[in-house]
Amino acid sequence: MSEQDSPADWEADSPSVDAEVEALQAEVQGLKEQVLRYAAEAENTKRRAEREANDARAYAIQKFGRDLLGVADNLDRAMAAAPGESADPAVKNYVVGVEMTAKELLSAFEKNGLKKIEPARGEKFDPHKHQAMMEQPGGDVEAGGVIQVLQSGYELLGRLLRPAMVVVAAKTGAAPQAPNPYASGGDDGRDGGEVDTRA
Repeated sequence: MSEQDSPADWEADSPSVDAEVEALQAEVQGLKEQVLRYAAEAENTKRRAEREANDARAYAIQKFGRDLLGVADNLDRAMAAAPGESADPAVKNYVVGVEMTAKELLSAFEKNGLKKIEPARGEKFDPHKHQAMMEQPGGDVEAGGVIQVLQSGYELLGRLLRPAMVVVAAKTGAAPQAPNPYASGGDDGRDGGEVDTRA
């Protein structure tokens, strides 16, 4: 056995071997973490692409559906303007035909994920689904509740296509107060800073 192979020399070299082994293990660990990161990024990219493809398929009819909303509105107006009880059988048949057409269109909408938004009287105003066209005293309806639907809204698979246009019950405010004659700005209290907004 030569002096190069002596156990004493092995013991002297062992710290450098240990350091090299530790460095290689650290490098392997770093590469494993990098591979895991790349795999996670690839999985996230795949999921995002699938979600975008599903959304594209689901919302592909969005423009077509929006274009048909005018047809649905006109059918609703035709039914609202139809005579109540007519003695003329031709008028009765015409009204029945319009109602059947409206129902069929609404059924086709629902089959394709297009849902009508028509809040009931007294339902709380929802700014995510409703558009307030005006406020007026509600009578039996609480402030902020829907009094009347002027035009139905629609949503496609939970995404709003058009808000329902509604009349909302006004909040009851306190009675307007008379201007204070002792307000700052002059002997008669008219400093030009107060504007009468009651009109």
